Amino acid sequence: MSKFLNNMAMEDVLYFNSIKEYNDFNNNETLHPLVSVVHLDKAEPRKLRRLRYGFYTVFLKQIYCGDLRYGLSNYDYEEGTLIFLAPNQVIGENGNSFYQPQGVALVFHADLISGTSLGKNLGNYHFFSYTVNEALHLSEKERKIVEDCFSKIQYELQHAIDKHSKQLIISNIELFLNYCSRFYDRQFITRDNIHKGILERFEEILNNYFSSNKPQTIGLPSVSWCANELNLSSNYFGDLIKKETDLTAQEYIQSKVIQLAKERFFVPNKSISEIAYELGFKYPQHFTRLFKQKTGITPNAYKNLN
Repeated sequence: MSKFLNNMAMEDVLYFNSIKEYNDFNNNETLHPLVSVVHLDKAEPRKLRRLRYGFYTVFLKQIYCGDLRYGLSNYDYEEGTLIFLAPNQVIGENGNSFYQPQGVALVFHADLISGTSLGKNLGNYHFFSYTVNEALHLSEKERKIVEDCFSKIQYELQHAIDKHSKQLIISNIELFLNYCSRFYDRQFITRDNIHKGILERFEEILNNYFSSNKPQTIGLPSVSWCANELNLSSNYFGDLIKKETDLTAQEYIQSKVIQLAKERFFVPNKSISEIAYELGFKYPQHFTRLFKQKTGITPNAYKNLN
C-alpha cells in the first residue's frame, strides 16, 4: 500500500490501477479481484484528492461529502444520487481540508465483462461518459432498487465461488445498468422544463452560428461543439435531444441546414454552390447529396418546383 501511495505521490492525481488497491484505500476486504461493492464509510477521514480509477466506477451518494469534482464543475449531491465514471476519468480536487467518505461504490474491471454480452454492449450505456453535473437523481423507490442490486452483487461476492458466480455477478450488474437507463429516461421527462430550455438554447446557438462566418471558416457545427457551447457532455446532450425531438443531435443539425437552404434558395441570383459554401460545405456535391437524402429531390429540382 505504501509503495502504491509513494508511486502515486509523484502526480497530483491518485491513481487506482486495481480493485484491490481501491479496497485497501477504503479499508474494505477484497473478495474478488475484478469487482467490489465498496462501503466508503469504512475509510478513514482523508484530505481532498484528485482521483483516477482504472476500472468502471459507480458512486451511490446519499449525502454531500465534499469529495467529488469532475473537470471544472462543482456539484452538490442530493440524497440518492448516482455518478458514473468510465476508466481513467478524473474526479475530485486537491485541498487541505479533511472529509469522511460516505456512500457506496460499485467498481468493476473491464476484464470481468470481456467477451460477455455486457462487455459488447457497455457502450450503449452512455451515462458512463456523462459529466458529474449530469448525474442521476433517484427517487426513494429507485434508490431501494439500486441498493437491492448492490446487495445481490455483494451476496454473490460473499458466497462460495461456484460455476454460477461470474454469470450471476455480471447479470446483476447488467440489471442495475438497465434500471439506470430507465431512471435516466424518467429524469429526462421529469426535468422537462430544464431540457426545453436547453433545446431553445441549442436552436439559438445554431441560428447564431449560421448567421456568422463560422460555416465558411470552420464548416458545419459538430455535435461535440454544440454540446460544449451548452456545457454538456456530447452523450448527455445527444440523449437529451433524442428524447425531446426523436431526432439525433446530428439529424437536428442537418434538418436546420435543410431549412436554411430552402430559405436561401429564394434569394435572387444565388447559386446552389454559393448556398452550400455559406452553410459550411466544402464541396457542393456533399450538400446536394444531403439535401436529396433528406427531401427526396435535388436542390435544383426543389428550386424549380418552388
